[in-house]
Order: sequence, then structure tokens, then C-alpha cells
Amino acid sequence: MDNIDLQILQMLKSNSRMTSSDISKIIHLSVPSIAERIRKLEKKGIINQFTVKLNRKAMGQNYVVYIFVQLHSSAETQLFRKTIIQSPHVLECHHTSGEYDYLLKVALPDLSELEDFITNTLKTNLKVMRSNTFFILSTLKEE
Repeated sequence: MDNIDLQILQMLKSNSRMTSSDISKIIHLSVPSIAERIRKLEKKGIINQFTVKLNRKAMGQNYVVYIFVQLHSSAETQLFRKTIIQSPHVLECHHTSGEYDYLLKVALPDLSELEDFITNTLKTNLKVMRSNTFFILSTLKEE
């Protein structure tokens, strides 16, 4: 991967719908050359997918929170993972080291749904021993 590949990646990160033609005009390489570089970046697994960045507030997801989760025991791990992966509220789930087992990024429309998610999904259904919730007040950078 060279400097041109890095430039292509930066442009695609800022706008995944940018065409090879648009990129070629900025980088001053031919369209087939840009398309081939993008194909190679995909083949190498550097580009996993092209996606859309959503406006959470416009979608009614007014609260974005991070929840640290500690499971009661490792016996609950499989059910926890399966449930969390299927939850439409969970944007991200990371297995972590340290005091907590997982870190969740969760988006919900209101506090009552957050309370329901923590009380019923996490603590009742998944038998989470302990959780710690952090509210996002504003976001300066998100990739």
C-alpha cells in the first residue's frame, strides 16, 4: 500500500459513493488505474465494505450511550453474544479486557427504552451482573 492508496482510502472514508472518475480527477491517475487499486484494496481485505453514515437524531435515535457490561459467569457468554448481535439498538459490541467483559454502543429513541434495555434485556434476560452507562453529550469525531 502506497501514498496513492492512502489518498484513495481517505476519499472513500469521507464519501463511500465517490466514483473512480471523481477520484481520478483529484489524484490525476486514469479511471482504470483507480478502479484496479480499489479492487486490490478490497481483495486484500483493507476495504471490508462500503457503507452509509446515518444521522441518528433524524432517525429518532436521540440517545447514544456506551454501556460497560460484566457478565455473571462465562456460562452466559454465548446467549449474551447472540442476543446482542441481534439487537437493533446495539450499534457496536466489543469484548474488552479489564474490569468489564464487553463495551456496547447503543442508540435508542428515549430514556424509557434505555431503561427497558438495561433492566429487561441486559439484567433480566442476559443475567448481567453489573453495567455502567455513559451518555454521549456530543461527538467531535466518529469514523
